[in-house]
Amino acid sequence: MVKIKNAGGGAQPGRTNRLTDTNLLLAITVVVFLVMYIGAMLFLKKGFLKPQTFFNILNANAALIITSCGMSLVMITGGIDISVGGVVALVSMSCAVYLDYHGGSLITSLLIALGIGLAFGAVQGFLVAYLDIQPFIVSLAGMFFARGMTTIVHTAPFNVANEAFVGLKDTRINVPGLGTVNKLGKYVNAYVEIGVIVALLIVVILFCVLKWTKLGRNFYAVGGNRQSALMLGVDVKRTRFLSHLFCGLLAGIGGYVYFLHVGSGSASHAMGMEMNAIASSIIGGTLLTGGVGNIFGTFVGVLSLSTIQNIVSSIGLDQAWWTGITVAAMLCLFLVIQSVILARKR
Repeated sequence: MVKIKNAGGGAQPGRTNRLTDTNLLLAITVVVFLVMYIGAMLFLKKGFLKPQTFFNILNANAALIITSCGMSLVMITGGIDISVGGVVALVSMSCAVYLDYHGGSLITSLLIALGIGLAFGAVQGFLVAYLDIQPFIVSLAGMFFARGMTTIVHTAPFNVANEAFVGLKDTRINVPGLGTVNKLGKYVNAYVEIGVIVALLIVVILFCVLKWTKLGRNFYAVGGNRQSALMLGVDVKRTRFLSHLFCGLLAGIGGYVYFLHVGSGSASHAMGMEMNAIASSIIGGTLLTGGVGNIFGTFVGVLSLSTIQNIVSSIGLDQAWWTGITVAAMLCLFLVIQSVILARKR
């Protein structure tokens, strides 16, 4: 009996102990992140020794973690979605206007965010899967449409003053035992925002889906070889559609988490988030060609991307281009590693 999970770098019959491509890339990603962060703790210090510094990385990047997970699902199937940043901006602006100008409720605003994400995912998924249009072209159109709609909803940036929303935004979840004593001798609890809890739950759920469900194996099979997946009885069109649908849904959730973090609406929100999501997925071990990837690796990829940015800032290189250069260097490193992995597969 043929095992579909081989397409995702899974174990082959008779070789259950083989180091798979997915696990190898994940191991490299984790090692690189640990080397960077431990190196920063040892040589830079400047706050890296405080647990809250790590939690602040999670707080600032909870939305990116969620959207990157959605991006990884699409990339595993061999596609791509560059509309996620525009969807995040549209969600945050729409929810901000609804709450501030129309006296809306938190539950309804969340439903609006989910509806926007599902609408983009369904339309783009249908065009990609059933009309066989290139994912890049479809999602490029989706990105322009989302950015344009954000401006139509409201042009000027503003902070949300809705009391229920502000209360939820300011909610902090204390992490016991990891606080620090400030200069005044007062103990300050370490904390994370609600968005971090949501992001971690999504990482766990998607990790389990990809590893232990038929749908997860189908994602890898379609990304590894569509023709082979079709011969194995996988509904390729439905699988591709679902990957884009889930990506849109996660962009909607990520948009609401982003909105909770910034507390405002603006047409310039989440600029470049789609590129950061792609970069995080690649750094996390997801192949651009599809068939190989790991959600936990994507999570570590986001942490690695943010950590390198913090390191660059800590050593005094505050100019934006230095961050771009270091991220580009990291991407090139992981693309070279992926090329070696592909050569090994061949």
